Amino acid sequence: MSDTVKNAAAVAAAKDEWKILPSGLTVIVRPMPGYSCTHAIYATKFGSIDRKFRLGNQVVDLPAGVAHFLEHKMFEDEDGDAFAKYAKTGASANAFTSFDRTCYIFTATDMLDESLDVLLNMVGHPYFTKETIAKEQGIIGQEIKMYDDSPDWRLVTGLCEQLYYEHPIRSDIAGTCESIAEITPEMLYNCCKAFYAPNNMVLAVAGNTTMEQVLAACERAGLMEPAAVHEKVQRLCPDEPLTIAKPYNKITMAIAKPAFGIGFKEKPLAPNDEATEVLYGILCDAICGGMSPLYRRLYDAGLVNPGFDGEVLRVDGCCCTLFTGESSQPELVQQMLLEEIERIRREGVDPEIFTLCKNQKYGTLIENLENAEDSASQIADFALTGRSVVQQIEMLASLRVEDANAAMQNLYAPERMAVLHIMPDGSADMDAEDEE
Repeated sequence: MSDTVKNAAAVAAAKDEWKILPSGLTVIVRPMPGYSCTHAIYATKFGSIDRKFRLGNQVVDLPAGVAHFLEHKMFEDEDGDAFAKYAKTGASANAFTSFDRTCYIFTATDMLDESLDVLLNMVGHPYFTKETIAKEQGIIGQEIKMYDDSPDWRLVTGLCEQLYYEHPIRSDIAGTCESIAEITPEMLYNCCKAFYAPNNMVLAVAGNTTMEQVLAACERAGLMEPAAVHEKVQRLCPDEPLTIAKPYNKITMAIAKPAFGIGFKEKPLAPNDEATEVLYGILCDAICGGMSPLYRRLYDAGLVNPGFDGEVLRVDGCCCTLFTGESSQPELVQQMLLEEIERIRREGVDPEIFTLCKNQKYGTLIENLENAEDSASQIADFALTGRSVVQQIEMLASLRVEDANAAMQNLYAPERMAVLHIMPDGSADMDAEDEE
């Protein structure tokens, strides 16, 4: 990408307005005059891996699935359901929990002030009882069973179980029916106190709005007041060796075609090392992305479909690369992947492919600047790690093919590799016969 285009992207991204409120909340607004909608994200650095923490003198241990369970319960208060309130403003609302964050979102074309009030008050005034928790346990139990039927998700969770001994990345984000049965109101209130403090949160808004309008909503929610002094939460994470827990596993599911996963366990990255994470992502694309020679060979031979790819999974205390897809010959795909990794390690990353993969990431950053929903998501994602879009662009520009070649010498070690095969159990074929 030329310096002119890169600089133009940085200038466009610089339109984001930042402000840290007296309460500690980080607010980022990207005004997009003339757009018909506004997208807001209220995010906290609290995800499924936050299973043990210290707040003051108290150490809290959580069962798997608490962050996701809390996300669901935030939509309910003494006045009823937040979705009903959003319905009155015409906003479309949702939320999600990942390994290291929880995000509450809405998109509005009208009545933005009222929708912001619903969002900020909903998250700022939690309400839990034993009765409402019991009701939610049944609902989330059904969601857990739904994810159990997804081969794509089973590949991710299965590989994490094989790569790690103790790290909470081993557990499903939603937990299990048994683990969520342990959740109490006290647990949820402790999590709110520790992780839903304004200084651990980000409010990102993009679209037809202004910083002044968003700050007015924050003031109505009491977020312009100085935060009460309290102990900062300390996350407690078990130490992990670089060895893996289980090198191979095979399970069966009701699928029509075998699915496979190949995972590599790497050294955890330093908390502020975002550049290495991005570099690892570029390497994934260079090895097996849509522009790579390997992908073309595999696809032309009918060995993989377009869903085959690699991804970097990085959270506190954990860093791994997962290659997943479908194939009738998973062992052959694995062999060809390992041979390509060795070839690139020996010969070096093709500079042209490295540039193409790097420019693809530039393109995504720039494209997201023109869409309210994507822009807000991008802003919030970077802000949770203390970065701006401009800093992300500058960091990406600094990466060189020499950095990629150096990294290749230490990544994808066979002794740190786990393989998971999901084979058809036959029921999918029988279902197809029944339909005929």
